[in-house]
Amino acid sequence: MSNSPDTLYESCIQKIVGAAVFDWNGLPKEYFTTDQNKDIGWVQTVFQVLGLRSLLMSSLRLEGFQHVMVSGSPHQALIVKHRNGYVALLMNVGDGEAVNPDFLEWAQTFDTQRLTHDPRFHGA
Repeated sequence: MSNSPDTLYESCIQKIVGAAVFDWNGLPKEYFTTDQNKDIGWVQTVFQVLGLRSLLMSSLRLEGFQHVMVSGSPHQALIVKHRNGYVALLMNVGDGEAVNPDFLEWAQTFDTQRLTHDPRFHGA
């Protein structure tokens, strides 16, 4: 990635209308809304997806989970493995249709604490 961390953050964060941080057990630690979407009901769906992931991984002895896209209407959530657990990023349908490798890498590594200082995001 040739962009500076701040430029990359700004270009990627524009696509996001909600975010949630989960621990390694799939339990939500914190979540954020935006003025574009104040609903947090989607966090329950992500919680269920992470529970299913855990069940499938242990039952089928699968390894290597990195990300999954959960589509709905009018939003979709990208769930990524992060350094301290999992991060779910809510986007409008269409904004994440072709999640490019740079966005995916950014989602897996960005500092989630930046959301607490970003005026677009509100802790829920």
